[in-house]
Amino acid sequence: MPEIDLLVNYPKTKRNVSERGIQKTEEDRRIGRLFGRDYFDGDRRYGYGGYNYHPRFWQPVVPSFVQHYALTSSSSILDVGCAKGFMMHDFADIVPGIKLKGLDISEYAVSQALQDMKPLISQGNANDLPFADRSFDLVISINTIHNLPPEECAQALREIQRVGRRAFITVDAYRTLEEKERMNAWNLTALTFMHVDEWEALFKQAGYTGDYFWFIP
Repeated sequence: MPEIDLLVNYPKTKRNVSERGIQKTEEDRRIGRLFGRDYFDGDRRYGYGGYNYHPRFWQPVVPSFVQHYALTSSSSILDVGCAKGFMMHDFADIVPGIKLKGLDISEYAVSQALQDMKPLISQGNANDLPFADRSFDLVISINTIHNLPPEECAQALREIQRVGRRAFITVDAYRTLEEKERMNAWNLTALTFMHVDEWEALFKQAGYTGDYFWFIP
C-alpha cells in the first residue's frame, strides 16, 4: 500500500488559499456539495466556475498511470468520481482499445459528459459500486472519497478494494497544523479530511491495500 504521487505531472496553479477561505460561506459549501450545474458550470464561488475539457490537464498524467500499472489495450479501468469523463477520454486516446467505465454521483456531470465517454459512465455512489468482484485491473478515484462522511469513506474504500485488482486514490489531507488551517480555508465539498496518519489508519481498518496520495493545498 505505497504512497505515490501519480499526479506529479498535473498542471499546478498558484492558489490564494487565504482569499478563498474568506470568500467561501457555508451556503456556498452547501450548494457545492449538491454537485449540480452550479458546482461544475456555475459561479466560481460554488466550484469550478466552468468545467471544460482541455488536454493539458490529463494528457500529461495518463502516461504515469500507464507506466506504473503496465496498462495495455487489454486492461480495464474504473474511474470513480469521473465527472464528465475527461481523464477517461485521455486514457482512450493514449491507450487505444483500453476498456473503460466511469461512475459519478452527479446526474448533471453524467448528463454533460463528453460524447465519446457518455455511454461508459453511470450515475452512482462510491460506497455502493454496481460491479462484480475484481471486475477491473485498476480502479482510480481522485479527490472523491473525501466527499463522503467518515463511515462512508471506509465503505467506499472496501468497495474499491472489492471491484479492482489494483487501485489508486487521492484524498484531502494534512501533515502539519499550518496545512490543516490551509485545508480548512480551501475546502469546499469534503466532509472528511484528516491527518495523513489518520487516513492510513482508515485504509488499514477498511482493508484497502491500493496506492494513494494526498491533496494538500
